[in-house]
Amino acid sequence: MTWEVASFLIVGAVILAGFAWYERSRPPAQVVALVAALAALAIAGRIAFAAFPNVKPTTDIVIFAGFALGGAPGFAVGALAALVSNFWFGQGPWTPWQMAGWGLCGVLGALLALGVRNAGRLALAATCGFAGILYGALLNFSLMATYGGDLSLRHFLVLEARAIPFEIAHVLGNVALALVAGPAMVRMLVRFRERFEWQRGGRAAPPARPSGRLGGALRSGGVAALLLVALVALSPTPAHASSVSHAADWLESVQNGDGGFGPSASDESGTATTCWVMLGLEAAGRNPLDVTSAKGRTPVDFLRREIGSIGSPGDLARTILALEGAGVDPRGFADHNLVSELLASRRDNGSYHGWPNSTAFAVIALRAAGVDGVQKSLDWLRKVQNEGGGWGDTPGSPSTTDGTGAVMQALSPDSKAAGHGLFYLRHQAQRKGGGFPLGGNGTVNTMSTAWAIQGILAVGGDPGSFRRGGASAPEYLAHNQRADGSYRYANPDQTASEVANQTPVWVTGQVLVAAAGKFYPVAAPPRAPEPKGGAKSSSGSGGASPSLTVPPSGSPPSESDLKRFFENSQGGSAAGAPPADAGAGAGGGGGGGGGKGAAPGATGGLPEIPATGGSVPEGDLGSVPNTLSAQASGEPASETTGGDSGSSTAGAILLGLLAGCVLFGAGLAGRRGWMRWRYGL
Repeated sequence: MTWEVASFLIVGAVILAGFAWYERSRPPAQVVALVAALAALAIAGRIAFAAFPNVKPTTDIVIFAGFALGGAPGFAVGALAALVSNFWFGQGPWTPWQMAGWGLCGVLGALLALGVRNAGRLALAATCGFAGILYGALLNFSLMATYGGDLSLRHFLVLEARAIPFEIAHVLGNVALALVAGPAMVRMLVRFRERFEWQRGGRAAPPARPSGRLGGALRSGGVAALLLVALVALSPTPAHASSVSHAADWLESVQNGDGGFGPSASDESGTATTCWVMLGLEAAGRNPLDVTSAKGRTPVDFLRREIGSIGSPGDLARTILALEGAGVDPRGFADHNLVSELLASRRDNGSYHGWPNSTAFAVIALRAAGVDGVQKSLDWLRKVQNEGGGWGDTPGSPSTTDGTGAVMQALSPDSKAAGHGLFYLRHQAQRKGGGFPLGGNGTVNTMSTAWAIQGILAVGGDPGSFRRGGASAPEYLAHNQRADGSYRYANPDQTASEVANQTPVWVTGQVLVAAAGKFYPVAAPPRAPEPKGGAKSSSGSGGASPSLTVPPSGSPPSESDLKRFFENSQGGSAAGAPPADAGAGAGGGGGGGGGKGAAPGATGGLPEIPATGGSVPEGDLGSVPNTLSAQASGEPASETTGGDSGSSTAGAILLGLLAGCVLFGAGLAGRRGWMRWRYGL
C-alpha cells in the first residue's frame, strides 16, 4: 500500500470517527438543529465570499461552534460545511481533506474552551489565525497525497511557499472576522446552549467530573486530534514501485553509454531528448548527476560534449532548465555562458523568434537562472493571446494545448491572462477520456495532456477537477502508463499502434514532470550519497528557483521541410503525433542539434510540422466569459487586474477584509438595535 492511499484512509478514519463521536454523544434535538443552522451559515458565508480568495468566515464559524457546543458538534459543523458547499464549488479528492480540516477546526475550538473558559476577543482571534495556518498546511499536504511524488519536507515546503499569499489572506480574514464578531457570536451560542440544558424535575444531578485530564481531553476532541497526528506520523514512506518511481527506473534503464538518451531505447543520443529526460528525472526526485551509464557517464557529461550543437533559443532555454534542475551553473558550462547567449537572441519587442512558446520557455529558463527583466517578454505574451484564451504556434494562429500550457507556466498565477488560459483548457481543449490533443481535431495524447496539467498547476488549478467523459487529465496519463513504467504517446484503442507507441523515451521524459505533479522549472533534487554508476561528473553551483515552464524552438522550417509536410498531409497520419523519426525535431532531439529546423509549434517535445501529417488545427475559439474556471481550492479565481503582479491578489484580500468587516459590523449593529428595541437592553 502506497503512502498516498494510507493518507486517504487516515483522513477517512478521521471523518468517520468525528461523525461517530457526534452520534454517540446523543445530541438533543436542539443541538441537532443548531448544528444544522451553523453549518448552513458556514456554507452561506463561503459562497458569499467566493469572490475573495481564501477570505471566508467558515473557519471562524466552525471554531465558535466548537467553543460553545463542544468538540463533536463543532466537528459536525465543519465537516458538513465542507461537504455541502462543494456542491457549489465542485467535489473532488480535496473534499475529504477539507471536511477533516474544518472538522478539526471545530475540535480546536473545543480545546480552547477547555483551557480558557471565557475567551476574550484576542484569544479567539489568535485561535482563528492559528487554525488558518493549520488548515492551509493540511490542504497543501493533501496535494502531495493526491498527486503523488516524493514525500519529503522539501516538497512540502515548496507547496507552502507557493501558497503564502493565500495563507496570509486566510489568516488575516480569520483574525479580522474574529475581532469584529467573535465575542458576540460566542455569547449568543453559549446562551442558546444554556437555555436547553435543563432536567425534568427532582434535584439536579451533580455534574460529572472528568476522569483526569486525559478523559476530559478525549471528550473535547482528543480522539480526532490523535488521528490527525497519525496522519503525519503513520504515513509510510513512498513506495519505490509508485508510478513516478517506476517511470524513472525505466528511463535510467535505457540510458546510452555516452550518458545521453535518444527518442527510443535504440536511438542515438540527442541533446533535446537528454534534456527532457533530465527534467523528468529531476521531477521524480533524482539528480541527473547521480544517473550514470555503464561507462560511468552522466547526462550532464553528454551535454558538455555536445555544447557546440546547442544554439537556438529553444535549445538554450531547455538546456538551462535541465542544468539548473541538476544544480549545475549554466553561466559557466563547457566554456559557454548559456544565459547570456539566450538573452542575446531576444528581439526588441521582447519575443524570441516571434513565437509564443519559445518566448515563454525563455522566460521560464531565465527566471530559473535568477535573471530579472523579463517583463517585456511577458507583456508581449499577453498581447498575442488569442481571443479564446489560448496561444497558438505563432501570433494569431489557432490555439494549441501545448502552447497554452507552456505560456501559462511563464505567467503570474493571479493574472487575467493565466485565468483565460485556464478557461481555454477547461472548456475548449479537453476531450472525452480526460486527455488533451495538440489542437483542433488532433489526436489526444499524453504529451499535450502533460503540458495542460503543468499549465493548470502553475496557475494554482487542480488538474483532477478537469474532467471530461468521466475521467480527469491525471487519470488519462495513468491509463497510458505501460507495465514497464514508460508512457505511451496515445491510447492504442484510439489511434494506430505505431503512433501510440513511438518514441517512448522522449514521451516518458516529458510526461514524467506532470505525472509527478510538478511544472517548470523543477527544483534541483539533493544528490544521492553514492552515484549509482560509481563515477561523478564535475558540476557548478546553481539550482532552480520556484518559477515556471515552456517548450523549445528552432529556426524556421526549410523549403524541403515544407514540401515534406504537404506530402505527409496526404497520407493521413495522426495530427499532433510525434514523428517516428524524431532525429531533427526540436522536442525529439534524436540528433545532436536537437532543435534545428523545428517549427514554432514544436513546444516541449512536440513534433516538428513536417512530421505531423495534419493540417493546421481549427476550432471555435469563442470568447472568454468574465467568470474564470475554479482554482485548486474549488473556488473561483479572482482577476482584478491585467498585469502579471501580486496587485490583484492584494487588492482582493483587502477588499474581502473590508467587506467582511462591513457585513459583520452591520449584523452586530442590527442585533444591538433589535435587543434595545425589543428588550430595552
